[in-house]
Amino acid sequence: MATSAKPIVSITHAVNNLPTSFALDDIEIISQHANETLLTVREQMLLPHPKKHAPVFTTPQLAALCRTDRKKINYYWERPELALPQGTTMPRSREFTLAEAREWIKKVGPFSPRPAGARGKKIAVGNFKGGVTKTTCAMTLAQGLSLFGRRVLLVDLDPQASLSALNGVIADSEVSEEQTILPLIYGEETDLKYAVQKTYWDGIDLIPASAALFSAEFYLPFKQSQNSDFRFWDVLNAGLEPLLDEYDAIIIDTPPALSYVTINAFMAADGLIVPIPPNALDYASSTQFWSLFTDLGKSMKNVVPDLNKRFDFIHVLLTKVDASQIATNKVREWISRSYDSLVLPIEIPATTVTTTASMEFGTVYDISKYEGSNKTYQRAREAYDRFAEMIDQQLMALWTAETQVEVAA
Repeated sequence: MATSAKPIVSITHAVNNLPTSFALDDIEIISQHANETLLTVREQMLLPHPKKHAPVFTTPQLAALCRTDRKKINYYWERPELALPQGTTMPRSREFTLAEAREWIKKVGPFSPRPAGARGKKIAVGNFKGGVTKTTCAMTLAQGLSLFGRRVLLVDLDPQASLSALNGVIADSEVSEEQTILPLIYGEETDLKYAVQKTYWDGIDLIPASAALFSAEFYLPFKQSQNSDFRFWDVLNAGLEPLLDEYDAIIIDTPPALSYVTINAFMAADGLIVPIPPNALDYASSTQFWSLFTDLGKSMKNVVPDLNKRFDFIHVLLTKVDASQIATNKVREWISRSYDSLVLPIEIPATTVTTTASMEFGTVYDISKYEGSNKTYQRAREAYDRFAEMIDQQLMALWTAETQVEVAA
């Protein structure tokens, strides 16, 4: 377990009731203390394991993932030609690891594989306001898609590295600059294969982030000013292109600001998901998101007149929906009027399940057995399942349409 850091107040001592003063160099001590404390907290949350572990699944849970019943699972289990994982015998049931469950899903589940010749899709999750569950949406979408048999790459572009933390990777203690997108930004690498690392969750890989990503906001405009042929907005897209045959979906978590890195994410994305909680402040902030996005589009067209950027889809997702709040219905109506068909027919509820999971550096998908109300857990889990399923259906429709065009050509 990480050792406790020295108390921050030891930097200086208060005298005669004066507040404690801090020199600029003292900020490093605060940072070290916070990072060491975070490591300790994470290890306490994840006991008895030093790292995150994926959930395990009972036979009924496996049946639900495969969209079938327990009798069918037993039938498949007894067919050796399918070569299905046998799981681990427990006193009253069997347990299957995530990797074993995904093997079952691929072989007996109802989900069609990505058609031959179709390439993976890049999906950016963005909003210029923090606290809208942007990172949670990116992580749960990846987990949900993986339970449909998809292979997913998560790309963390936020210097706060919350997505990396959800994967059990703590920046800046465990992530070096060379493991982020920065070598690509600096031109030291031509694609992002060097940065891909496995995660605790079978089917999901990660390109992590760290605070060092802030330097990209200075380097990209500098490089553009030095070289007019440099395409600062296309660096991420070029780095991800070689990975599109390997992954069904590449999900990009963006910083909560219109930064150079965010521009790269939006210009690379095939699809865009914008989470918005139905409260007045978040709704008002969302209108600024679209205004700034509009300005970005106009600026890009001025720089590159022949730029032909299209999104396969843009979705607004209502998150942190608390039906007990009187204002929720009214703000939901405003959002529906503002964004019309962009609003997904799915809402992510605010529940104690999501709060508990986030306190343990996880999501609803990380829970093997919920200790509270099963009804509350199912309500949260079903919302994320429906969200992932809708996106998966759209990906499948896009792949099918694209392969049909190629055949016709």
